[in-house]
Amino acid sequence: MSYKKICEKYPSFRERSENVDLIVEISLQPWKVFRPDGVILFSDILTPLSGMNIPFDIVKGKGPVIYSPLRTVVDVDQVTEFVPEEAAPYVGEALTILRAEVKSDAAVLGFVGAPFTLASYVVEGGSSKHFTKIKSLAFSQPKVLHSLLQKFTNSMAKYIKYQADNGAQAVQIFDSWAAELSPVDFEEFSLPYLKQIVDSVKETHPDLPLILYASGSGGLLERVPLTGVDVVSLDWTVDMGDGRRRLGYDVAVQGNVDPGVLFGSKEFITKRIHDTVRKAGSYKHILNLGHGIVVGTPEENVAHFFEVAKGIRY
Repeated sequence: MSYKKICEKYPSFRERSENVDLIVEISLQPWKVFRPDGVILFSDILTPLSGMNIPFDIVKGKGPVIYSPLRTVVDVDQVTEFVPEEAAPYVGEALTILRAEVKSDAAVLGFVGAPFTLASYVVEGGSSKHFTKIKSLAFSQPKVLHSLLQKFTNSMAKYIKYQADNGAQAVQIFDSWAAELSPVDFEEFSLPYLKQIVDSVKETHPDLPLILYASGSGGLLERVPLTGVDVVSLDWTVDMGDGRRRLGYDVAVQGNVDPGVLFGSKEFITKRIHDTVRKAGSYKHILNLGHGIVVGTPEENVAHFFEVAKGIRY
């Protein structure tokens, strides 16, 4: 069944992402068609919220909705720590099945949300344009926000370990809204918590590769490797050559072809892929798009992307 048909049959995103059979089927669809090197768990960064006493839904056409946004110390006190094996056993089960299914033909990738990004959703009540509510909390009641960030930090470290124990061979941390922070505020409200997560995971899972993706983070690049992650995923607004120089050569890079390029001609797609690979250099680079694939992207162009990528030899 195509993903479109699955969505018609199961219109609720949460139903699709909290049902083991559907998670496995949807996760495997791109792999079966295009045979990339990785299979990404079908899930959402907000999945842990219900297990932390934060009711939410993902509404078609609107996105995430947090029914009772957290704005006070009393609200934050109600947040419980996430216990993945109790609150999201379907994630562990799906990862175990995916691992068995793809064997050594691909890596199984899990992912989590970063503390600041999760806090942004639950304080704002959903997606936001100006992030006034979380910034108001950060700048007028920083202790309250720090308390919430710490709860997310402890829970996400635990969630990464749980995913790794159940089959994930690498885990990506999405700090989607980190770029809404100025560098000095990133250093207070995001960086220390990301570092805590990385340090905690590396204590128990030293060989698990951790990837960090923060869209629009060109102004923060020099600070990102301070988190200790193994791979920094770049979006397409940063030139790959510049990104490499600014990050240093100890950290691996992922990315960063503009997803819009896949609407171009096959020749144009080929040219952009080779340009990205040339600028990234011949080691520590995972070729990828600089963001998620856009709805309506021609499937034959996606196939061409993988064909060209697999044909590259250094």
